[in-house]
This record gives sequence, structure tokens and C-alpha cells, in this order.
Amino acid sequence: MLGIMSHTSSARWCSPPHLLVLHAVRVIGMADDIAVARRTGLDRHEVSELLLDDEAHGWVTHVGFAGTSGWTLTERGRAEDTRRLAEELDKAGARATVEEARQGFEPLNARLVRACTDWQLRPEADDRLAVNDHSDPTWDARVLDELSALAGDLTQLVGGLADTLVRFRGYDERFSAALARARAGQKQWVAGVGVASCHAVWMELHEDLISTLGVARGAESGSP
Repeated sequence: MLGIMSHTSSARWCSPPHLLVLHAVRVIGMADDIAVARRTGLDRHEVSELLLDDEAHGWVTHVGFAGTSGWTLTERGRAEDTRRLAEELDKAGARATVEEARQGFEPLNARLVRACTDWQLRPEADDRLAVNDHSDPTWDARVLDELSALAGDLTQLVGGLADTLVRFRGYDERFSAALARARAGQKQWVAGVGVASCHAVWMELHEDLISTLGVARGAESGSP
């Protein structure tokens, strides 16, 4: 388990709606109004108004791809989000806490990458890249047990973050919810695309941590 995180802020910091909405688009990658409202906990109408304001400023643009559509950040929007995040870190006195969480996240990230790889591949003697057809319950159970262990570590890490920056709340609950569905036989909830799978939730947290600190993803190793 992770060690107890130290905190540099004496009170929880609640991010303003304009930051939550713009940052949600960045973390999700492409999202419609409903997805942003669900993620931020804000009223959908307020979210829609803020997204239209962001569009007017040139910070987001509405796009369509492969039958889906939603908002994505422009380069100007990414720069604006980065500026707001840095300002928030300073005001909340949260930089040390988030950096500590990122460092604690890195070894967990390596384990998550391995677990998701093992869920998708099951090497055979003549094929190291053989697709896992989920015919071996022992193999799959081992992966799910590792994800359960990671869920426990994630709860501790997210709890420490949310004690300082409230917007980090919920990652552990979403991860555990996806894992429960995977254990119930819905295999796509481990690493599936298009659902809030364990892998998808984990990627969002990773993006949230490094973008909050202004770290480029290319500078990170072992990204899922």
C-alpha cells in the first residue's frame, strides 16, 4: 500500500466551474455536454453555456469522428487550461501534494499497464502476442485480482488528492465500478474503448495529474 500522503494545504480547494468544464474536455479528450456535466457534477445548462463561451474564445471546437461528436481543446484552449491549473496550484498551495501523488502513481501505472496487457494477450509457446480469448479462468482471475489490489491503492492516492483539490474526487469510485462490471462478466470494462473502463478511467487520472503539473505526456514512461 502507499504511504500516507502529506498535505501542504489546510483546506480543500473547490475549483470554479469555468476551470472544471474546460479541464474536463482536456482530460476526456472528446466529450459532449452531457459527458462534461456528468464528470463535473455541474448543471447541464451551465455546462453548455460555459462551453459556448469557451468556443467563442477559441478554446474548444466541436468535431465529429467515426460516428461520434463532441468538444475538444484547441491549442489555445490547452494553453489556457495550463495557465488556470498553474494558478490554481499556487492559490491552493497544492503543488507538493499533487507532485507526491504523481510520484506514487508511477509504480501503480506500470502495474496497470501490465494488467491490461495480460487481459488482452495470453502468450503461447509459439506466439508471444496471442490474443487472450478468456478461455483460461485462472489467467483472467489473476488479472482481476491485480486490478483489485490496484483499486485499493488508488482509493488511498485519490483520497489524499481530494483532501486538497476536490476535483480529483471520484476516480477510485469509477475504477471500482468498472472493475465490478468486469468481474460480473462484462469483459470490455477492463480495457474497452467507448466505455468508462478501468483503463479509460486510469488514463484520465494520468492525464489529470500530469496536466495539473504542466508535465508533457511524452516525458512520462509507461503510459497506458
